[in-house]
Amino acid sequence: MNLSNLKPAKGSRKDRKRVGRGPGSGWGKTSGRGSKGQLAGSGYSRKRDFEGGQMPLVRRIPKRGFTNIFRIEYTVVNLDSLAKIGKKEIALKDLVASGLIKRETERVKVLGRGELASAKTIHAHKFSESALKKIEEKGGKAVTIG
Repeated sequence: MNLSNLKPAKGSRKDRKRVGRGPGSGWGKTSGRGSKGQLAGSGYSRKRDFEGGQMPLVRRIPKRGFTNIFRIEYTVVNLDSLAKIGKKEIALKDLVASGLIKRETERVKVLGRGELASAKTIHAHKFSESALKKIEEKGGKAVTIG
């Protein structure tokens, strides 16, 4: 075997449809567009959300409220799940390794549910007041990132 006898797998390649090449091709005359009508002419293009003149879905659905485009989403982690990590210092990479967050780029807020068994240094973007109190009671440290 060498480069000159490499071929794609059988059935993986298909010839393109050549329209308007006579009646023998099966795609002659109107080239599969039917006769007349909006779609038959050249240069026709419709918007993605066009529904044939029916009121589009985006206009049928009621709109309410306000979406703050500057909102910052936090992934919440509670103290009881942090207590299960057997390390003195817990950084974002440790949270990813234990499966509490999906990736290190997420913003994390530590909440105060549960108790810590020992003093731990925890790195996160935000801490609730109750979490801060419980961490410091055990002699640990809450380090705010960024």
